[in-house]
Amino acid sequence: MPHSPEDKQRAITRLRRIRGQAQALEKAVAAGSDCAPILQQLAAMRGAVHGLMTDLLDGHVRETLQQQPAPSPEAVEETLALLRSYLK
Repeated sequence: MPHSPEDKQRAITRLRRIRGQAQALEKAVAAGSDCAPILQQLAAMRGAVHGLMTDLLDGHVRETLQQQPAPSPEAVEETLALLRSYLK
């Protein structure tokens, strides 16, 4: 979870962009648009979600690994589970 106000705002901005892309995609499908533009929009959405996930995961890993004196085994396992789900 982003903790600084700037990180939170950046995440919210990305989420709003993704929502806008999803709404545009829904309209294109409802209108019966050609497949190529729909596939391009899906690829753009995937990139936007990937970017958001990367930012959030980066912050989480940094926060977890910087725990003092050391991260707990539970925190390490949670982070590994997140990485596994991200890499699927």
